[in-house]
Amino acid sequence: MDLLLPAKYPFLAEASEAITQNSVDIGDLFGGSIYEEARARGLARVEEALLHSEVSYSPLVKDYDRLNDILSYPYARVLVSVINDRFLTKRYALAESVRLNRLLGDETPATVLHIAGALGVNSTFQDNKLKMHFPDYLTFSTRIKSQDWKLVNSELFNGYVFLANEKFGRLLQNALQDRIEEELPLSVPDDVKASVSEDVKRIGASLSEIKNRFNPQMTGELQEGDLPPCMRTLLANVQNAVNLPHAGRFALVSFLHAIGMTTEGMMALFSRSPDFNESMTLYQVKHITGESTGGDGYTPPECGTMRTNGICYNPDSLCAREWMTHPLKYYRAKTRSGNKKE
Repeated sequence: MDLLLPAKYPFLAEASEAITQNSVDIGDLFGGSIYEEARARGLARVEEALLHSEVSYSPLVKDYDRLNDILSYPYARVLVSVINDRFLTKRYALAESVRLNRLLGDETPATVLHIAGALGVNSTFQDNKLKMHFPDYLTFSTRIKSQDWKLVNSELFNGYVFLANEKFGRLLQNALQDRIEEELPLSVPDDVKASVSEDVKRIGASLSEIKNRFNPQMTGELQEGDLPPCMRTLLANVQNAVNLPHAGRFALVSFLHAIGMTTEGMMALFSRSPDFNESMTLYQVKHITGESTGGDGYTPPECGTMRTNGICYNPDSLCAREWMTHPLKYYRAKTRSGNKKE
């Protein structure tokens, strides 16, 4: 069989078929020299995920190299499973799914549909457009808070949503990310754990370094109960390693800056996100706060803008007051002396 497709997409059933057809004893993957390159590539998959939030892909010509790339996927999953750290698992799942999304741009509609089917996504190709059954569309698009992803702004016909190729790929990214997070950690036998212990130590050291670089705790006198529900939700998402939409990050950073949180404190918060990139996050924070330009920074969005951007979460009775038009008004009302209750 052609090993190119399973080498690019090792979560497909074709990957297991390739392993079987090439008479691979999976036990050999965890010891001996025959699959040393596969183990090295599997280790690299996890390290790339941890450090760069994306697993790389280089076109492979020889079947020997393709088979090693296929085998590197289960090896990487074992490493992540043995470590069993929520941050690493989410970051690894994100990295593998980002790779999928990038590779899909060069595939034919037939291949894209085949991959969608393997991920359990009901889809088809009609009128030169990819389309996805609307329940699947809702499942994988709800975390994307941009207005143009709302179902009412999509082309819907006979229960299917017509999508541009890049949007379809983005949703398959979410589908793969969800699947990997659901599947991991795997149950790993003790003898396999022993055989991968050195690679586990290496990844564990990198993971600890990243986590210790920041102290992901709230600083100063800030009490989370004083925050408006929208900011509490955004903050909780960050602390639980849930990716925020761009509008959410902007709102949270500008709000925290307005109430006095330092750049270091905000970097500590965002370091918990699975797609955390230190240099990019620092650039964004400094830009929003005005630190990089010498200005005062951006003003947090008002409540109307938060609603428009789909990031007005769980409004309470204080939010319903006629005069409540801005998250900062909520915070000031909560923190004002003698007015801690609604």
